[in-house]
Amino acid sequence: MTEHPLGAVLSADEEETADSTVRVRIDFSYDGGPFAGWAKQPGLITVQGVLEEALALIFRVPIYTTVAGRTDAGVHALHQVVHFDVSRSAWERMPGKNLNLDPGKALGRKLRGALSRALADAEAELGLPTRLQGYLQKAITVTECREVPADFDARFSALERSYRYLIEDHQEERGSNPLNRHLAWQVNAGLDLQLMNRAAEELLGLKDFLSFCKPRAGSTTIRELRELSFERREDGLIEATIRADAFCHNMVRTLIASLVMVGEGARDIAWLQSRISTPVRDSQVRLAAPRGLALARISYPEASGYARQANRARNLRTL
Repeated sequence: MTEHPLGAVLSADEEETADSTVRVRIDFSYDGGPFAGWAKQPGLITVQGVLEEALALIFRVPIYTTVAGRTDAGVHALHQVVHFDVSRSAWERMPGKNLNLDPGKALGRKLRGALSRALADAEAELGLPTRLQGYLQKAITVTECREVPADFDARFSALERSYRYLIEDHQEERGSNPLNRHLAWQVNAGLDLQLMNRAAEELLGLKDFLSFCKPRAGSTTIRELRELSFERREDGLIEATIRADAFCHNMVRTLIASLVMVGEGARDIAWLQSRISTPVRDSQVRLAAPRGLALARISYPEASGYARQANRARNLRTL
């Protein structure tokens, strides 16, 4: 037995191909409600933990994934992407006896079954009552699995990320729709969307968003915010669309909460302008509820641009 560069243990018959690996991309979505976020954490049920457990069941070695965008506890993903590396021999064995089946399609089929088992284990760990059994079974849906060039990076090759945020306002007057409690943030006041959209325009462009995020050691808080808008849907919910080259930790939820404060009259546009012109991390901002947030779309360049975009994203941004 030997150690793969990524940490996975290879069996003897795979050692001779250890220098030949395949990079695999998985596109999927999930209901973040039952999970303690994306990242693996001891003693907690997370999306990464369940996904990697399912992949380990299939490949019979530990699998380590790199994700396009980490999500907090309770945050959903309409579109999420990961990549991981496996030995070429393991990849080529994926179709089994069905040699006409593409390895990516074969992995997709097997992964759906393995996820069902991993999610059942997670349910048992939670000790859900009988009426809720099966709640986790469809919490993760795999859309596509495929081989990609070795220079593809789910995180750094991304050109931009889009989020959707749902808000249910007028709670004091109308109360809340119980069917929205896991999908939208309920706020008491009626919100002025025209004012919120006008205020959002002040935030667009390449700026330092320190006032609106939790900085991480060794990283920058400079981001290019490309779109931020609010509209009321036919069902009465407010839908926010927010798109940027990348996001800092808590940036989306803090921006949404700040604009809600403007929309309900607690703050004005001048306050928002001062937050962006003089970046500072303090207690003036709050976080919007995680349940209203969903990672909506991750965009990538053509394959020839994977490495170039990854190198660009790894460089610390400056104004």
